[in-house]
Amino acid sequence: MRKQGIAVHKRKPRQRLPLMITAGVLAAASVTAVPPLAQASAPDERTAVRQQAFERAAAEYDVPLPVLLGVAYHESAWEAHSGEHSTSGGYGPMHLTDMTPEMMAGGDAGAAGRGDLREMVADPSLHTLRTAAKLTGLPAGELRDNDVANIRGGAALLASYAKATTGHTPADPGQWYAAVARYSGSTQERGAKAFADRVFTTVKEGAGGITEDGQQVRLNAVADVRPATGQLAGLRLKTTAAAAETECPPTLDCTFIPAASANGQVANRPADGIRIDSIVIHDTESSYESAISTFQTPGGGSAHYVIRSSDGAVTQMVPTKDLSFQAGNYSTNMHSIGIEHEGYAASGGTWYTQIQYETSAELVAYLADRFGIPLDRQHIVGHDNVPGPNSSLVSGMHWDPGPSWDWERYMRLLRAPGSGVHGVARIGSAVTITPGFAANQQTVRICSSDDPTGATPECTERRQASNFVHLHTAPSSTAPLFGDQAIHTDGVGTDRVNDWGSTAQAGQQFVVAGRQGDWTAIWYSGTKVWFHNPYGRNTTPAHGVTVVRTAGASPAAVYGSSYPDSGEYPAGLSPSTQAPLSFYTVPAGQAYVATSEPAVTDDYFPSSGTVVTGGKKMYTIQYNHRLGLVYESDVVTAQ
Repeated sequence: MRKQGIAVHKRKPRQRLPLMITAGVLAAASVTAVPPLAQASAPDERTAVRQQAFERAAAEYDVPLPVLLGVAYHESAWEAHSGEHSTSGGYGPMHLTDMTPEMMAGGDAGAAGRGDLREMVADPSLHTLRTAAKLTGLPAGELRDNDVANIRGGAALLASYAKATTGHTPADPGQWYAAVARYSGSTQERGAKAFADRVFTTVKEGAGGITEDGQQVRLNAVADVRPATGQLAGLRLKTTAAAAETECPPTLDCTFIPAASANGQVANRPADGIRIDSIVIHDTESSYESAISTFQTPGGGSAHYVIRSSDGAVTQMVPTKDLSFQAGNYSTNMHSIGIEHEGYAASGGTWYTQIQYETSAELVAYLADRFGIPLDRQHIVGHDNVPGPNSSLVSGMHWDPGPSWDWERYMRLLRAPGSGVHGVARIGSAVTITPGFAANQQTVRICSSDDPTGATPECTERRQASNFVHLHTAPSSTAPLFGDQAIHTDGVGTDRVNDWGSTAQAGQQFVVAGRQGDWTAIWYSGTKVWFHNPYGRNTTPAHGVTVVRTAGASPAAVYGSSYPDSGEYPAGLSPSTQAPLSFYTVPAGQAYVATSEPAVTDDYFPSSGTVVTGGKKMYTIQYNHRLGLVYESDVVTAQ
């Protein structure tokens, strides 16, 4: 989706609460109460279509109506989004999945260019739509595009699970516990149990709402339902020991709930040779509970940790030794740990609480010490700093945690603040962007598509505390903002909150390209760009950094991944491929800061546990708002 030429590329929550819901479910979901459905107008034929579809499907496949409605509620909040799939490859009210290699390539796995894409999407839990099509005799396309058919497919699938676990379709809703747990798609007992428990809590409490397309749906409470939780053992799911698998400082409130196995890959980092050299900071763009639910759904992405806003509670969902599909770039996923923070990037930082910052900093310090990760902004990065793995995916990369994450405050909590005094370094040397936060008031434009909370019905300009400086094409406040090549074909940027291409962020380091009055120029995205910097108040000279320049007169190519050459893969393994990002180069005469020493190219094949190491090395550089990679052989260095 695009608006004003800017890609809208935040992760959207898989489920969204209906506009109206009963108080019991509200308590579990931690959302604000709204008027009950009884106060809405009585449904007519047009607004009762989906309710009737649930009723007919329940009768056709002998599924208790409260169970069918409860499952659909926790899969989609009864929304249809006909023909559109969620980020986890799910369609319709029943969230029937049909993940394709293209979805895996462009999703949180960031698997573009991988030779094993089809193997990655082979998990049956990623293709429940095809199973439902066989059960109903309906074409797969109809289950994708038609919500009535989709509901029939979900009911048929749920009934098939009940028959497999009980031998029939029980009239007692409580006897569907194992079927509901299996519908979650989780292969882990705790994940399947958590989903089933949420569904049966809703069945017991009841719920009602009006969907985005005006359909009124109600689940009448079944207060005396008794879930047959003992059925869970019959599914023979994998079990995990929370205490043994939780990797947190002992001072934190930390529990373990496994993400769906399809949302990451088992590895043995770093013992298997895969280095862990960075931590990626995200926000959820949903509630804490919704994020955990999404990560438990096959195809829904994942993170190693999720941190709640209100009290800093931590849920670990992927062991640190394993890869989490969190950053939208497979090379980044290989070498990083992902931490999600409950919050919304367009909400002006209101969700990022002190306890959340403190908890996150304590967790990051613990992980950094354990894996030898430097505590600086070159290794503690935002999701908005991760490069796209190929040219077609650059514009769609996520922009969380956004401009309201107070990076300088966060780094102080990590006892790793930017050192030195503010000032402008000489031309050709490096500076760190240090604009502060509370006093650094910037104007951003926020539209409804940027804000999944629904609090921004119309586009509006807002001046707010920010972690960035705006970049201009010339040393003047009236000069156009710089527009990143991947999202602005005319080269002119905007002040949209999601327009990462026109900003330099706190902690990022760049080489000074010029000075004029109160303005400083830096090399950025292959261009000289300018920002207001009177008396050097927005920068601190950076010392001891490595600066890279082109090795010759030709530009150096910039990449988004770091795979070995195809000839370096052993026989029997499908080589991953990569190409330069077509929008970007390091032109001759420009210079960029390398974030660390060059690292070898590598790749991973989870089916055999094979790590392939190439013979070449690549530097990671601060190229623009995002990082980029260049081959060591294409550049020369200078301190």
